[in-house]
Amino acid sequence: MISDPLVLSVVLIGIMFFFLLSSIWIGAALMLTGIVGMFLFEHNLPPAISLFQKAGDLLAGSMYDSMNSWSLAALPMFILMGEILYHSSISTRLLNGLMPWLAKVPGRLLHVNVAACSLFAAVSGSSAATTATVGKITLGELKSRGYSKKLAIGSLAGSGTLGFLIPPSLIMIIYGVLSDVSIGKLFIAGILPGLLLATSYSFYIMIVSTIDKTTVPQTQETFTNMDRLNSLKDLAPIFSLIGLVMGSIYGGFATPTEAAALGVVGAITLALFFKSFNWTIFKESLFNAVKTTVMISFIIIGAGFLSQVVGFLGIARAISEFIGGLGLSPYMLILVIGLMYIVLGMILDGISIVVMTLPIVLPIIVMAGFDPLWFGIFLVFMVELSQITPPVGFSLFVIQSISGEKISYILKATFPFFIIMILIVMVVTIFPEIVTYLPTKMVG
Repeated sequence: MISDPLVLSVVLIGIMFFFLLSSIWIGAALMLTGIVGMFLFEHNLPPAISLFQKAGDLLAGSMYDSMNSWSLAALPMFILMGEILYHSSISTRLLNGLMPWLAKVPGRLLHVNVAACSLFAAVSGSSAATTATVGKITLGELKSRGYSKKLAIGSLAGSGTLGFLIPPSLIMIIYGVLSDVSIGKLFIAGILPGLLLATSYSFYIMIVSTIDKTTVPQTQETFTNMDRLNSLKDLAPIFSLIGLVMGSIYGGFATPTEAAALGVVGAITLALFFKSFNWTIFKESLFNAVKTTVMISFIIIGAGFLSQVVGFLGIARAISEFIGGLGLSPYMLILVIGLMYIVLGMILDGISIVVMTLPIVLPIIVMAGFDPLWFGIFLVFMVELSQITPPVGFSLFVIQSISGEKISYILKATFPFFIIMILIVMVVTIFPEIVTYLPTKMVG
């Protein structure tokens, strides 16, 4: 009989990957892993009633505990808001409004991906929705105008991940619920790192386009001041929606859940105003939002059950003690955990990474003296990296479906932006004040 918790963890991880690689639903794979773990290591569990009843009671309890959170109500609202924006003409107006302002910047319209993704991320909260929406608008347009296809795809892949970092963010909501960290503070904490990452992307585009003149067309479009003034009417709706959602949170007028509901109302109102909203669009948006929410909820339930089994088996405590006993410095600990997340990102989606690892990793991080608020942003960065790492990088598949390019070509185009993100993670780790400054000043 196996009794060493570290050996148990290795066996349980092997079982989990077996189920994950069998192509069944991720939530089901996590539940089955927990159930099999209970059967194989029954002697490690506290004595009580029959094993079947233990598993049933534990599953029912973890299901209730995982989903009994008012904060989770924000999840379907933000998803629905992103779907409405995606299916209406608002996203197209966003691109048209940005074009006159970027004409004289080195790289010109190649910055549209960065700017559009940053703005759409501020009202969507979904990396997939951000990448798909902006990509469908920009890739074909940039290609027809003679811009570098490789740089356009790479900037879209990197900037599309901003949907997780720039608030509101689905990952931040899930992290806040699981870690008992204020979701409002997480939203505020993501602003400066998000802007820093977006600025770094634009800076890289400026350098490349200055060195390699073939990345931009030789003929330059010109826009007058009147064109820029007229473009404000296309940008105003997005800025208004951002102000409604984020202003209500930061101003203390609404919780993130209430702000998400306001965002849905605002998105519908704008879509109606521009006559790009009908019953078909609403029905499709609602269906996609329900489907995505159920998928995420199923994963959270499965991960909650597995985390309770892991706790009963003593695995989390043993791993915490093992890593703590290694005598790693805080920065070395973060390096090891970061490498672990990059590896996990190659085989798991971002939401699964958060809910599966957090019960084990967060106590270690707190024990090492790191701020859980800071770690939430660090974890979001790790999830962003998972979106553009093969073979499960979801953003890569979204871009492939839009562009029709081979995944190997997309990987080569994305690699520089992957490196930039790692560099920004290092900066945020060395200077944690980038994360904690705004929450301290704005919330107190």
